[in-house]
Amino acid sequence: MRPVECAACGNQVLCEKFSIAHTSVQWTADAALVCAEFRDRVAHGGTSARIRTCRSLRSSIDRAVADGTLTVGTPESGTPESGTPESGTAGTAATEAHDA
Repeated sequence: MRPVECAACGNQVLCEKFSIAHTSVQWTADAALVCAEFRDRVAHGGTSARIRTCRSLRSSIDRAVADGTLTVGTPESGTPESGTPESGTAGTAATEAHDA
């Protein structure tokens, strides 16, 4: 998993992409506290566990793919590049798919 910072709120998440349509995101902090979009949805009665992503984070991830910071690959190919320590990180993992 590779770190990606949201351009809107500055929160850093860990991401990996095994295809254009597959994005796995691990939040390193409570999304309802650090993300304005999550916070707004939770304030209106939603639960952060049901929110797949926010538009700003999605844009930041897409930008990271476009500039090569986040690579698209298969688990078998060894990419995305490993090496980011995962032990000791807090948060939840979410996998989302979207049309490319």
